[in-house]
Amino acid sequence: MTVTRPARLTGAALCAVLALVSAVWVLKDLAAVGSPADLLWAWAGDYQYVVRGSAATSLLDPLLLAVSVAAAVAALRSGHAASALAAAGALTLAVRLPGVWGGDNAALVTSLLDVALAVGLLVVAAAGRRDPHSPAERVPTRPVPGRAAGAGVLLLAGALVVLGWEIYVATELDLQYTVDRVLGGRTVMAVSLAPPPAWMSLTLLGLYATGAFAAFARAGHTRAFGLLGGAVLATYGLLGTAQALRAGTFVHVWDGGAALEVLSLLTVVFELLAGSAVLALLAGRGTPVTTPARHGSYGSYGGAPGSYGAPGSYGAPGSYGAPGSYGPPPGSHGPPAPPSSPPPGW
Repeated sequence: MTVTRPARLTGAALCAVLALVSAVWVLKDLAAVGSPADLLWAWAGDYQYVVRGSAATSLLDPLLLAVSVAAAVAALRSGHAASALAAAGALTLAVRLPGVWGGDNAALVTSLLDVALAVGLLVVAAAGRRDPHSPAERVPTRPVPGRAAGAGVLLLAGALVVLGWEIYVATELDLQYTVDRVLGGRTVMAVSLAPPPAWMSLTLLGLYATGAFAAFARAGHTRAFGLLGGAVLATYGLLGTAQALRAGTFVHVWDGGAALEVLSLLTVVFELLAGSAVLALLAGRGTPVTTPARHGSYGSYGGAPGSYGAPGSYGAPGSYGAPGSYGPPPGSHGPPAPPSSPPPGW
């Protein structure tokens, strides 16, 4: 499936507005926090910035900025950007939706705007698609089988890790805390633009699972959702690993550290390595997909039997009317051949 030019331009415009909204919030937090390094540590999970209230963004905001820019560039450069627009719209919708009922005034306005833009992207990606006009028109490629299987296994493992942590946390907390971690509430400490932690975990679970099953099926949208899942997985792992290095966790965790601390450390390392591997596996070019002609073989040259130039048809070598041949083939209806010798008495 390809995307019409008006749909591509509309999708690029919507992505540009989404990127602009995220950029404004990032610049606002940069001015409030004071330095890029402090803002990075705030995105990595340093709760002192949450307690101070100096930061309103989370790691998701620069991620949404990068995803929106990438989707806009894809829409402008390629006619097969439907999956990229859909992936950007789905992630934005899932991340911003809790802010509609749980954010402050500024976060509420931002969430409503982003949700409207995300729905617009999904509509454009669905309504702007069309079938290829001819077999010569380029179509999205499918990932190489081995690379797709490897990326699918890693993304599915990432989904299972997220699910396992959420099950553990849910069993350790009271019901009210568990509900607040999903829908938001007073018991959850987070920046104003960040979704509740369990809601975000469910979003990541859906993203990783979608990318994994698309990779297993070698679907046309594997690269969009798989690369997005790999990028998010690697980013969370990178900042988690950096936070662990800053806190000295790698040093003292092996000196009798708690089992939970060891599992947390292994999780961020796995996320970093698995996400990077997914990006490497899906970044290469895939295998082309052959598309049948839209109007069949009628009127085509050298097509199916019965078309001009096909074997056994008019114009084919050795057939009636072909160069070097005269008249119908032997045994066909038509005037009889002249005798090889004159009849007696001629």
